[in-house]
Amino acid sequence: MIATCGNYRPLRLMFQDEARFGRIADRCYCWCRCSDRPVVSAMVTQEYTYACGAVSPLDGAFDSLVWPHVNSDCMQIFIDEMANRYSGDNIIMIVDGAGWHKSKDFHLPENVRLLFLPPYSPELNPQEHIGDELREKYFHNREFDSIDALENHLVSALYDLENTPDLIKSITGWDWIINAVSSAN
Repeated sequence: MIATCGNYRPLRLMFQDEARFGRIADRCYCWCRCSDRPVVSAMVTQEYTYACGAVSPLDGAFDSLVWPHVNSDCMQIFIDEMANRYSGDNIIMIVDGAGWHKSKDFHLPENVRLLFLPPYSPELNPQEHIGDELREKYFHNREFDSIDALENHLVSALYDLENTPDLIKSITGWDWIINAVSSAN
């Protein structure tokens, strides 16, 4: 985004992570009139889907895909998609140490490089807070009739977030990230 690399394309710093969403209702407090008691159903069904996202804290860009499961093949699709969406940038994608991030069979596009976070340090990845935002604002006190209904709702929620760069910047634009990139220039 600000700095440049050897082939003189802008450098884009992105943080990537996955979040699991299932047909398990997250119950939480909600507002109602004093005399009423809200009814919130609970559901425990063992069906899951995954949201994979990458955020660029400097400009609030957020990109996501919905996966049926997590593995190296899905990660390769995501990396290729990011390389295509930002073909004019050199992307440094910061990832955690999940096994599917370290496949020896990856074919990294020429404009993407992976940088691994230290082990057991999710607090360094601002993308974790996007998953929290999704759960808090879009999934609390909800139940879904099917995994397709859950995925449709998830896609809609991700689309909403992708179209609010100011919100994404406010959630992920941590001082240490902004200062580290700004001082590199």
